[in-house]
Amino acid sequence: MLSKTNYILWRDCHKNAWLKIHKPDIYYAHELSDFEKQIIETGNEVDLLARELFPTGEYQKRFEVDGYLAITDILAGNNLYEVKATNAIDKKTHLHDLTFQYVVLKRAGLEIDSANLIHLNPEYVRKGEIDLNKLFQIEDVTEVVKEMAEEVMAEMQLAKGYLASEKEPVGPCDCLRKGRSAHCTTFSYSNPDIPEYGVHDLTRIGLSKRKLTELVDSHIFKLEDIPESTELSDIQKNQIWTYLNDREIISREAIAEEFEKLEFPLYFLDYETFPAAIPRFDQFSPYQQIPFQYSLHILENPESQAPIHKEFLHTGKDDPSRAFAESLYNDLEGKGSVIVWHKSFECSRNKELAERLPQFKNFFDEVEKRVYDLEDIFKKQHHVHKDFYGSTSIKYVLPVLAPDLSYKNLEIKEGGTASQKWNEMVTGDITQEEKAVISKNLKDYCKLDTYAMYAIWGALQSLIN
Repeated sequence: MLSKTNYILWRDCHKNAWLKIHKPDIYYAHELSDFEKQIIETGNEVDLLARELFPTGEYQKRFEVDGYLAITDILAGNNLYEVKATNAIDKKTHLHDLTFQYVVLKRAGLEIDSANLIHLNPEYVRKGEIDLNKLFQIEDVTEVVKEMAEEVMAEMQLAKGYLASEKEPVGPCDCLRKGRSAHCTTFSYSNPDIPEYGVHDLTRIGLSKRKLTELVDSHIFKLEDIPESTELSDIQKNQIWTYLNDREIISREAIAEEFEKLEFPLYFLDYETFPAAIPRFDQFSPYQQIPFQYSLHILENPESQAPIHKEFLHTGKDDPSRAFAESLYNDLEGKGSVIVWHKSFECSRNKELAERLPQFKNFFDEVEKRVYDLEDIFKKQHHVHKDFYGSTSIKYVLPVLAPDLSYKNLEIKEGGTASQKWNEMVTGDITQEEKAVISKNLKDYCKLDTYAMYAIWGALQSLIN
């Protein structure tokens, strides 16, 4: 049976889908991350809520015909509905997903009057009880689905034949012409000769399909084999140069100019948030981030031996917004630079907080003027190291500039897990002891985020002194 799920997987990478069926030990060797688990949980939550729009509908109805399997989300009479836990239609997958079901149901002899996609409405703002008719948008895509049916049917036949074969497909998988972040989980198995660090890891190469395809088609996978004539961005050239020469690029004057913008006290600040698909509190929209935690390291003056640490973590089930804003208001005094990493995130949260809490608007407007993005040093290429691997993420910069610090020994090692664990703490059926453990782990993680910024600032400062 070719299922809808395996058809969509096949469309993304043929060989990955084959391995899932015939060599599951290889496919499932990649454990789902907390972030991926959260996506699945969110999808289930949204699907259950959408059913309330159709009290007399049929749910998860199974259709098997001619070797194809479709399990529908919602059937209301002869109207087909597919629920997506997204704020918009993804034309690359959602329409093929729905068309697969349409084709199977038609082959099973069912007349379909309409084919519809249900997704969340990003413009919806909760006020009181959830209004399902405003939370969800239903888009009738019947005509598009009918136009796609023949093409999808042809793909379904190809996929069924490909996946039914007992003989393992030879050669690389379809992800060979995609950037590293878009690779399937079995990429290294299917492409054993591709280096762990190579052309697929060039900065933003996944957005330069022509360039990557040219390199791959020329069997160029190592950075040292890239011809000098290859058209590359300055950032990509710097990435390759530092790797090949095992040397850093450090613009001390430029770093010094950047740091002249800073005013003491220095406030190293980081937020942790949870993106609830279904708005949990008033004045929230689908997937709008709930700020539940921050960490703050304060360096009072250039002579200070160590920063002061302050923190906030909301552990209740209610909206953290007011408590978060009040605590931040008390901790961020009236002057001094607020140093963050990737400032668009914190600044966006500040704007949303100001909208929900107008009494804090002036405060957040002033904070906006004080914000400095430490990531800019690396985005502007004032410091480039081969071990950054072309990234400006703090997780790559920290081991180079402050090798004594590491996330490896923490229970929570990245933001996706922090978000998921907080949600588990405030909504799950857990004991006080388990709650205390999660709370400690969250604090440890967020504290390291801001101390890491302080350490990186200190390392850069030592370069220019």
